[in-house]
Amino acid sequence: RYVNGHAKKHYEDAQIPITNHKKTEKQEKVQHTVCMDCSSYSTYCYRCDDFVVNDTKLGLVQKVREHLQNLENSAFTSDRHRKRKLLENSSLNSKLLKVNGSTAALCATGLRNLGNTCFMNAILQSLSNIQQFCCYFKELPAVELRNGKTAGRRTYHTRSQGDNNVSLVEEFRKTLCALWQGSQTAFSPESLFYVVWKIMPNFRGYQQQDAHEFMRYLLDHLHLELQGGFNGVSRSVILQENSSLSASNKCCINGASTVVTAIFGGILQNEVNCLICGTESRKFDPFLDLSLDIPSQFRNKRTKNQENGPMCTLRDCLRSFTDLEELDETELYMCHKCKKKQKSTKKFWIQKLPKVLCLHLKRFHWTAYLRNKVDTYVEFPLRGLDMKCYLLEPENSGPESCLYDLAAVVVHHGSGVGSGHYTAYAAHEGRWFHFNDSTVTLTDEETVVKAKAYILFYVERQAKSGSDKL
Repeated sequence: RYVNGHAKKHYEDAQIPITNHKKTEKQEKVQHTVCMDCSSYSTYCYRCDDFVVNDTKLGLVQKVREHLQNLENSAFTSDRHRKRKLLENSSLNSKLLKVNGSTAALCATGLRNLGNTCFMNAILQSLSNIQQFCCYFKELPAVELRNGKTAGRRTYHTRSQGDNNVSLVEEFRKTLCALWQGSQTAFSPESLFYVVWKIMPNFRGYQQQDAHEFMRYLLDHLHLELQGGFNGVSRSVILQENSSLSASNKCCINGASTVVTAIFGGILQNEVNCLICGTESRKFDPFLDLSLDIPSQFRNKRTKNQENGPMCTLRDCLRSFTDLEELDETELYMCHKCKKKQKSTKKFWIQKLPKVLCLHLKRFHWTAYLRNKVDTYVEFPLRGLDMKCYLLEPENSGPESCLYDLAAVVVHHGSGVGSGHYTAYAAHEGRWFHFNDSTVTLTDEETVVKAKAYILFYVERQAKSGSDKL
């Protein structure tokens, strides 16, 4: 059957009995349900939670693979021929547009949806438009994961092979290199997705996932893998050679610094004060993003034009995050002077700002039985987000060092975290694009600012500008 228009066919064991990936004679007779992905012709067993690399004695799985591949090749050839005829017959090439009087190519490439993978596509497109971060990976030397007898052939990984046989950094690099190459057909990130399945069990399967959760897992695993070796060269050495990334970078999360912490890493100071004895506790916490609550007084305001009360702004969310807060009864502070848990207050300061400030708006919250979505529109600036008033020592910051300009926005469309659809807006060379899986369209700033943002990526301003502040 087809799910969301994407080829994903299921076969019951009555037709395809999988007999080899369970060892005992008794288990060999157990029927299994498998899923075949037409984009890579690999098979995944839901019962065993594993990739199936074997076949039946009659070679039924391989025959199905070949049949699906022939169908896809036929459809691709027909689609390519149709697109070529449209381009030849059209007097106006839809891939060309006028920019400042000259003709420029629309070189953005979309990402195919592999079955509810829009959460991954939106994050990948956003990260691909953060230039410092993206360029670092694109400039890494390529690593051939398949050689010898398997050269040029697709590899089907299983959990039993171990994590050493896959490289998230390499597949991430390949995906970023495939974007912005001017290809008229969408890129299929199935190799990256299978590595994600391999090392991030939470994302196995084809159900909808949370884009913010995926982004955190992705960055954390990239950071951990980057601390290892790369073709015999330490990745930390590669990072140190790039002075623009290593300069004044002191944010290390789980070990040595990498490009992940150099770009996204900041430091929070967490102050907790005991309301009984006045004892103050300070702690420094590194972060890769800040998760901001939408203040409760704005949660019933759903649209930008709604007139019941003031509009919620990003400043309101940042103020709610950093303002002094009295902890409730479930968060009593263990006071070392009082020797027991006491009522206390908490306040966050930003001790160090990152080069790229990632702000996550907490749109999903738990009620008694459901995880509901806060659909409030939050006004955010395209340019000149001023973070100086949230700094611990603002006097030590330069006039331009606290200003940020928007690079990308991830938007969730729908009512629940387990449903709906993710898209992204991102700026590239002065133009804004809307990334909706395989479809990429030019858009304008007016459309971007109306979006109900879920994740915002702000890049530290490098040059002076007369832009308005938030």
